[in-house]
Amino acid sequence: MSDVLTLEPTAVPDVVAVLHESFFGYPVMRYVLGEEEPDYEKRLKTLVHFFVMARVFRDEELLGIYTDGDLVGTALVSRPGGPDAVGEFYELRAAVWSTLGEDARDRYSAFGSACAPFQVDAPHLHLNMIGVRVSARGRGLSRRLLETVHELSRTDPRSVGVTLTTEVPANVSLYQHFGYEIVGQASVAPGLTTWGFFRAD
Repeated sequence: MSDVLTLEPTAVPDVVAVLHESFFGYPVMRYVLGEEEPDYEKRLKTLVHFFVMARVFRDEELLGIYTDGDLVGTALVSRPGGPDAVGEFYELRAAVWSTLGEDARDRYSAFGSACAPFQVDAPHLHLNMIGVRVSARGRGLSRRLLETVHELSRTDPRSVGVTLTTEVPANVSLYQHFGYEIVGQASVAPGLTTWGFFRAD
């Protein structure tokens, strides 16, 4: 079985492809981008690419698992006390919201405001996104990615644990199974609830 690897920026297109597939129907993506938008697929790729590049610009972790040379699972991780974003990040962010529109930016800000009270007052890693190709699900790849994130936190003297959020009700008990505790819950919009989690090392 392939190891979980730390990926280089050259892997960005593959990371974007995996997350684009994994998050295609994800509630917060539908909310931010507008479910009825005719070019939703293209808009989602734009937003996911931005999320991935935000990690690259901050020199943060892109984790991945390959099967037969193809990336099938990935995770984006932020570390505490990392470098500030560079000018390229702000240029990309401006371009992304110009493309996606002011309404999408406002909905994204509303989501961020809903999650803000979940902030853990201690240095920690944050799991931004985790996804596995549909064809590779059921093989325990998400578990292996999570375990790698937990190990990154345990071996980082600046970190006391891992945070994440989810907007899928079925994921709540799943993350609790992996040792996470709910630190907050908020309604973002009608039919969209977000939960914040923390797992201490």
